Amino acid sequence: HALLAFTLGVRQLIVAINKMDTTKWSQDRYNEIVKEVSGFIKKIGFNPKSVPFVPISGWHGDNMLEESNNMPWFKGWNKETKAGAKTGKTLLEAIDAIEPPVRPSDKPLRLPLQDVYKIGGIGTVPVGRVETGVIKAGMVVNFAPAAVTTEVKSVEMHHETLTEGLPGDNVGFNVKNVSVKDIRRGNVCSDSKNDPAKESASFTAQVIILNHPGQISAGYAPVLDCHTAHIACKFSELIEKIDRRS
Repeated sequence: HALLAFTLGVRQLIVAINKMDTTKWSQDRYNEIVKEVSGFIKKIGFNPKSVPFVPISGWHGDNMLEESNNMPWFKGWNKETKAGAKTGKTLLEAIDAIEPPVRPSDKPLRLPLQDVYKIGGIGTVPVGRVETGVIKAGMVVNFAPAAVTTEVKSVEMHHETLTEGLPGDNVGFNVKNVSVKDIRRGNVCSDSKNDPAKESASFTAQVIILNHPGQISAGYAPVLDCHTAHIACKFSELIEKIDRRS
């Protein structure tokens, strides 16, 4: 899981060492796991100093929300990042110490469609999560690769009208004069006036192979899942092998 998380770009990690009650709250077992896991995550690419290690018992609730009395030897977790050093005792405090990501609202709009609905009395309503940029009512948007351009009438989230949808928001938006047959899941909505999304004939990708029974070479034809799109592609050329940790 740590390798998969690092591969997908996750750079903040918490290691919760569960079932401490089954080891009779053993400090030696805790230290053994910290040493072993630190070595493993370091090989993957994480810095163990930036990772809090928290001994917990989910069953008994120790060190989950409140400090445990069963592990007096545990003086607390600490982590060092570019933002500074942080310390705490519980898993909840470790979660609260995660640095929130910067939402890319200043970039051009990219909204991959999860679905397209036809709602009586309203019309066509595409639904999806805003990845980058901002979507607003009145904006003229483009759907790629369908090459459909239309105006956004309104933007909603959880049945409430929004003035704008920001990165991370799952929104539904009503569009003018577009049939549900014109656009579909996997299409990308973008602002027609600010670097609209275009169809791509080819691209260079960095691929990490986690597990594969055969050999991968030029001509290999996998299915690509990119956000909500699901499409067959072909490797035309393998450019280089790189170190996954860098």
